[in-house]
Amino acid sequence: MDAPIRLGMLTPSSNTVLEPVTAAMLAGLPGVTAHFARIRVVAIGLDAGSRAQFDARPMLEAAGLLADAKVHAICWNGTSGAWLGLEQDRAICEAITRATGIPAVTATLALMEALALLGARRIGLVTPYLGTVQQAIVARWTEDGLDVVAERHLEDPGNFSFAEHTEELVARLVREVAQAKPEAITIHCTNFRGAGAAAALEAETGIPVLDSIAVALWGALRTAGARGAGLAPWGQLFSLGELS
Repeated sequence: MDAPIRLGMLTPSSNTVLEPVTAAMLAGLPGVTAHFARIRVVAIGLDAGSRAQFDARPMLEAAGLLADAKVHAICWNGTSGAWLGLEQDRAICEAITRATGIPAVTATLALMEALALLGARRIGLVTPYLGTVQQAIVARWTEDGLDVVAERHLEDPGNFSFAEHTEELVARLVREVAQAKPEAITIHCTNFRGAGAAAALEAETGIPVLDSIAVALWGALRTAGARGAGLAPWGQLFSLGELS
């Protein structure tokens, strides 16, 4: 890197996987650092209380604190846009940039960009979520032109508990949806242990595996205009677009 790149990461408060995994990834990318601010998220569902966790005000307050660190991009490292709708994520990004002057992205918007670059429309979906949340994601993605040809979920209301599922379990779920021959498989939860297995699963199945922690970092780097080497071991995602 010619100059340091600082990435501002908005993080669900009960998430314990995102920060250490992001740090492990960035160990291979000297000159880039991630800086985290938390908003309260303790459960994932479709009820009004759960939806209220993703209101713009706490995100804007946290983004303002990240702006004090003069970060080059801000990323919402939550996947709520998958069931609440891409328009909500776009509105959050616009509000953050309007308030801070810093470009913003989300894990779900970055995923949509990655799928577009792959040319993938037939998708496999793996999450720890409740069935109702999973159904809402499938419905939203169908509206956005994606075809979820296989899915697995764990009926876990989370959010803290998502981290307690093992990488081996996540890998098994990926292998199960791979049997439907999707064009890409997304592990869509940033408190789920999929990132470490993604590259090996790609080699095993021949299918791109897009873990949401990796996708969020990829999107944040692109939004910051960062370039760098060292992330290829985490999966073919990091060969997409201009990042190399």
